Amino acid sequence: MLGPTFFSRSAEIVAPALLGCVIRRKLDDVWLGVLIVETEAYGLNDPASHAFLGRTPSREPMWMNPGTIYMYHSRGGASLNISCDSGPAAVLIKAGIPITDDISPTKALAVMHKNNPSPDKTIQRPTKRLCSGQALLCRALRLSVPEWSGKAFDRKRLYIEARAAPPPIIATARLGIRSDRDDGRQTRFIHGTLAHAATSDPRTRRASTPGIDYVELPPSTSL
Repeated sequence: MLGPTFFSRSAEIVAPALLGCVIRRKLDDVWLGVLIVETEAYGLNDPASHAFLGRTPSREPMWMNPGTIYMYHSRGGASLNISCDSGPAAVLIKAGIPITDDISPTKALAVMHKNNPSPDKTIQRPTKRLCSGQALLCRALRLSVPEWSGKAFDRKRLYIEARAAPPPIIATARLGIRSDRDDGRQTRFIHGTLAHAATSDPRTRRASTPGIDYVELPPSTSL
């Protein structure tokens, strides 16, 4: 289980280090598992950070101990973030991909599909896209703002497990930030071999230029 020491570093270091780690969520006596494939860093003095807008009760977790869960409602639903550094800073868990293993059995997939049905509910979402977005991820894991924001991870109910091996990384611009608050930093990080499960892969955009719109980085060993 990743603890405060892991999250005590800058958001820009923590965000890529989380790629390949696994979120474990116990629900109805079943451990759900989601491998993290996309994150966004919101560091200190970042105009795109919620903290830049001022300290409020709902944003207080960003000032709390490193590793505190910070959740808020985005347009599509709840979003999962984790406080970092000396605060206020956080990493947004942008997307993941469901996994099954000795901890998270096959029936965990059925639970996540039930939690996050397709909009018309007549077809099932593709498993590889079930958590491809911050709200989709929270819906599949049934994580709510009232239950988790401001709380610490709990090995009995919700925690993040260290990755088996560091993946190659894609660094690119963050998404959904207003132009007046976007200073152009490329602190959205994507798992290089599982980019198909991210919200979007900058390498597949027609007008995207390597080295300008995105950078491919070697595996990060900072765990």
